[in-house]
Amino acid sequence: MGEMTPMMQQYTAIKRKYMDCLLFFRMGDFYEMFGKDAEIASRELEIALTSRNKGGGKKIPMAGVPCHSADTYIAQLVKKGYRVAICEQLEDPSEAKGLVRRDVVRVITPGTVLDNMTLEDDKNNYLGAAVLYQERVGFAYVDISTGEFAVTELEWEEGKVIDELSRVQPAEVILSSELKNNPRIYTFLVDQLGVVVNSLKENFHFKQAYQLLIDHFRTNSLHGFGCEKQKAGIMAAGAIMEFLNETQKRNLTHINYLKTYSTQEYMVLDAATRRNLELTATIRDGKRRGSLLGVLDRTVTAMGGRKLKQWIHQPLLDLKMIEERLDAVDEFINHLYELENLREILKNVYDIERLLGKIVYGSANARDLAALKSSLIHLPQIKELLKNFTSSRLKSLESQLDLLSDITELIETAIVDDPPTGLKDGGLIKKGFNEELDQLREAAANGKDWIALLEHKERERTGIKSLKVGFNKVFGYYLEVTKANLDMVPDDYIRKQTLANSERFITPELKEKESQILGAEEKSVALEYELFVEVRNQVAKEVKRIQQSADVLAELDVLASLAKVAIENNYCRPTVDLEDEILIIKGRHPVVEEMLDEPFVPNDTYLNGDTARFSIITGPNMSGKSTYMRQVALIVLMAQIGSFVPAEKAKIGLVDRIFTRVGASDDLTTGQSTFMVEMNEVANIIHHATRKSLIILDEVGRGTSTYDGLSIAWAVIEYIHNRERIGARTLFATHYHELTVLEDYLEGVRNYNVAVEENDEEGVVFRHEIVPGAADQSYGIEVARLAGLPQEILKRAKEILNHLETENDHSLVESKKEVAASKEVVLEEHSDKAITEERKEERNVIKPELRQPEQISLFAMEEHPVIKKLKDLDIMNVTPLDAINILYQLKKEAEGK
Repeated sequence: MGEMTPMMQQYTAIKRKYMDCLLFFRMGDFYEMFGKDAEIASRELEIALTSRNKGGGKKIPMAGVPCHSADTYIAQLVKKGYRVAICEQLEDPSEAKGLVRRDVVRVITPGTVLDNMTLEDDKNNYLGAAVLYQERVGFAYVDISTGEFAVTELEWEEGKVIDELSRVQPAEVILSSELKNNPRIYTFLVDQLGVVVNSLKENFHFKQAYQLLIDHFRTNSLHGFGCEKQKAGIMAAGAIMEFLNETQKRNLTHINYLKTYSTQEYMVLDAATRRNLELTATIRDGKRRGSLLGVLDRTVTAMGGRKLKQWIHQPLLDLKMIEERLDAVDEFINHLYELENLREILKNVYDIERLLGKIVYGSANARDLAALKSSLIHLPQIKELLKNFTSSRLKSLESQLDLLSDITELIETAIVDDPPTGLKDGGLIKKGFNEELDQLREAAANGKDWIALLEHKERERTGIKSLKVGFNKVFGYYLEVTKANLDMVPDDYIRKQTLANSERFITPELKEKESQILGAEEKSVALEYELFVEVRNQVAKEVKRIQQSADVLAELDVLASLAKVAIENNYCRPTVDLEDEILIIKGRHPVVEEMLDEPFVPNDTYLNGDTARFSIITGPNMSGKSTYMRQVALIVLMAQIGSFVPAEKAKIGLVDRIFTRVGASDDLTTGQSTFMVEMNEVANIIHHATRKSLIILDEVGRGTSTYDGLSIAWAVIEYIHNRERIGARTLFATHYHELTVLEDYLEGVRNYNVAVEENDEEGVVFRHEIVPGAADQSYGIEVARLAGLPQEILKRAKEILNHLETENDHSLVESKKEVAASKEVVLEEHSDKAITEERKEERNVIKPELRQPEQISLFAMEEHPVIKKLKDLDIMNVTPLDAINILYQLKKEAEGK
């Protein structure tokens, strides 16, 4: 077996350092891949797989892509989760002595993409890290395309880690071993978010993380960033910095600030709530259209689009900041001319944040600098326009807007207006920017003028009318004479090349001019590149100033977008305060009303933390219960991001977090049934809700048998209503009409239903109006008719329903009333839940001793052994199969068998 060629030895040595990557090995105008890398690339990119003998006695699989189109292929591989190591030639092959030096200059991973073909304009591309350290979880994330870098610390709890991961949605994440080995966290990342997961190095330690950060930011401590004492957070941020240092191998100065944030600054939205409310993507197909973002996003810049998405995922808890945003939106609405003028100007602004990332990275070309200049030239106009406004936020943004006139002037003076994409072919730098360059260009131009006159001069001198002057890269300039005229060639012509029908010649004078022209052009092109890099580096030094102005433009774009939407959709300004009321007059669902071809039916909402904190909503399917509840949640969320809301009037008592339990499905990855998923979500709500929370519950208990489900739903309502720690404002939709009796027992409960009309012609008509009181029936068979079930099934269903209603002439509601009235119930005193005499007279359905029950037993059989076993049962640790067996045994005991 022979030895490998020197080049393959070089390849193998480099590949050993990057075994987890596909190695793009530069060979001339191609990136080549060998062995398994070639086989993977051939399959994933659908390119030809060849083989060559590179030494070693056997042929090696080989595949390659042209360098000029490599970005397209790399983007495809990265989207599929692969890492790509770019190995470049570090010297000019024509000047190399022996084997060309090569090395990896960058590793591209899903979380470190800079290519515009891969990145989405309105979406950040984050690399995240979550590290469990000293019983705390540090969480950090960075977008290297914009320079955004943030860190926080969380209590060690699965749900809290998942909530932040759900909000940020990184493309790639680094996890400490404890978190990576956690099935729930790992499954959520891989199966639901499709994230590429990396392991934190086992020997990575706190001092190393700290040193990496202070070295990067060139500081003596992290006090200035507010995270000096957040050891877990420093571990996470340091893990990111180590990853970037290892993979990027280049300037990271645009990552110049580490933002330390607290999740307590923002409304908490867990993963289920973000999904159920369809904040930025629909549940069905993950599309932007049909989500809240799809409605609110009228931004005209990519930077604004990304910032709006961030705002939606982080509603504010600071009343002052909310009011400042609302004031700004309000002022835009009242200055329509200025609003439209601003939006027109912003349409001319490119993605400054990502342009700056490329500039700092050294990957920006002349067109990128020209795009930056064409964006910055509008800053004076924007600043002047902002002087017309008086709201505190707009005035603050105006003062923060750096005009960057020095940078604009530099690029304007240096870079031609319409530069080429390439950097090594000249045509980049304007005349007058550099004296030496101008002289070289003049020398080349004079030489070309001489060449242009040469053809006419030689025709005159030789009498050869068909003589031509030509040029090619191999032979340079030449004089071409047809064979019929060779006898007229002067003695000073030197034969250079023989063709089929002609001969090519040079003269000493022509060769001298050629050397002058080509030498000047070569020097000119090289100098242009040097000058361009110098200009690019000068711009990169002003990264902080440019980032600040870019952030101002992004926020202006978002505020203008919210104003535009408010005008177009007839939104009102909400009042947000610290009270516990949620009052919405003629509220509408912001998304549904846009999707409908007919007018949306508005509805009122009133919740408070005392006498109306819990609304039980009944009514048939398709009548609008879920839409109504979601619209309340979205209106609250919109108000707290600083947006106007779809209503005639809205007063929002600040909400610390929104919980939703709307629908459920089997979680096959963890072996959990639909009902178990539902109970997990309910448990999460029960454990984390406060009196300042808003809870949306839809059909709790429907995943199990009727009596089990009804019992659980009943108990959940009592628990949320009665516990002082909770007492959250709650909307509870249900088909269990039996639950409506709780309005008589629990002071804070109110019944509402969706109005339905019946007539002979149309049957059931849903009015989509939420009205006080309980629904009298479910109209399930009518809904089935609307769904298109055959008449035979509908007829038989009605027969069965009539039979069952006849058999059960005493409804479960009445049974519970009678049981509650005849049994002794253990009561707890709650002075804030006293039922007034007026309400007692109005209802006249319960005995005086039942005014303030902490709990009402559904079947009043506390002493029965079956009840005791049910109370002792830990349902959260029972498998579905065990549950079936337990229920079977309990049923037998209840029947006395």
